Amino acid sequence: MSVFASPRFLRQVLLVDAAACLATGALQLGLTSRLAEALALPGPLLASTGAFLLGYAALAAWVASRQPVPTGWVTLFVAGNAAWGVACIGLLAAGVLAPNAWGQAWVLAQALTVIVLAELQWLGLRARRARPLAA
Repeated sequence: MSVFASPRFLRQVLLVDAAACLATGALQLGLTSRLAEALALPGPLLASTGAFLLGYAALAAWVASRQPVPTGWVTLFVAGNAAWGVACIGLLAAGVLAPNAWGQAWVLAQALTVIVLAELQWLGLRARRARPLAA
C-alpha cells in the first residue's frame, strides 16, 4: 500500500500543518518586534499573519481529530496553503516588501512549506478517493 493511501496519512499531514503553523504563528506573534527588525518585514504583517496562523493551527488540529477526516476541510486547506504560497512569492516578486536576505528566506521558507503541505494533502485526498469505502 502506498504511504499516501494509508488511512492515517491525511491526519498526520494535518497535524504537521498544525504544528508548523503553531510554531510560526507563535514566533511571529511573540517576537514581532525582534523579527521585524531582524527580517526587515513590517511588524503589523508579522503580527496579523502570526495570529491567523495560530487560529489556522487550532482548526487544522481539530479537523485532524475528526473521524473520518472531513474531505471538504482538507480541500479548503489545500486551496488555502496553495494561495498562501503564491501570495508569499507574489509579495516578494512584486516588490511590495523590502525584506533583507533573512526576511526573503523567511518568506520563501513559508512558501515552500505550505506548497509542500498542499501537495501532500492533495495526494492524500486523491488516494482516499481511490481507496474502497470499506478501507
